[in-house]
Amino acid sequence: MLKEKLESLVEEISAIAKGIAEDNRVELVHVEILGSKRDSVLRIFIDKPEGVTLDDCTNFSHKIEAVLDARDVVPGTYTLEISSPGIERQLYSIADFDRFTGELAKVALIDEQDGQKNFVGHIRGVNGSTISFEDRSKGIVEFDYSQVKKANLKIDLGKELKGGKAKKK
Repeated sequence: MLKEKLESLVEEISAIAKGIAEDNRVELVHVEILGSKRDSVLRIFIDKPEGVTLDDCTNFSHKIEAVLDARDVVPGTYTLEISSPGIERQLYSIADFDRFTGELAKVALIDEQDGQKNFVGHIRGVNGSTISFEDRSKGIVEFDYSQVKKANLKIDLGKELKGGKAKKK
């Protein structure tokens, strides 16, 4: 029951945050609530193609805090944190895998695939819910998005040092 209430609260906050993000020309990446019911941390990640600035985070924070407090959405006291998802951003959806095709990533699966749960390599594409991934040690592997436990982009030092984009195959 508690998990369902938390998920419902995250959905409600996400809907509010999405509208504010659109008004501020930023992308809502993810909303999460951590901590206890009485003293929680509400983290909201925003982004935009050229990267978010401190001003973007501050403006977003003031606007969403005003709405959340006026509607008394979050029970108890909470700390609001607004930030960029970072250079090694987590991939939260199948759309993220599609968006970052060609990029270096680390993926942890729920169940082993060919004796392996963790993969590091380049996202090669998405077809429906199937992700094609070029693992450094196994080569091309495919897995269903439902098997993804956690995934995030990795810094591609080779790409960064050359100043270019990763090649899509």
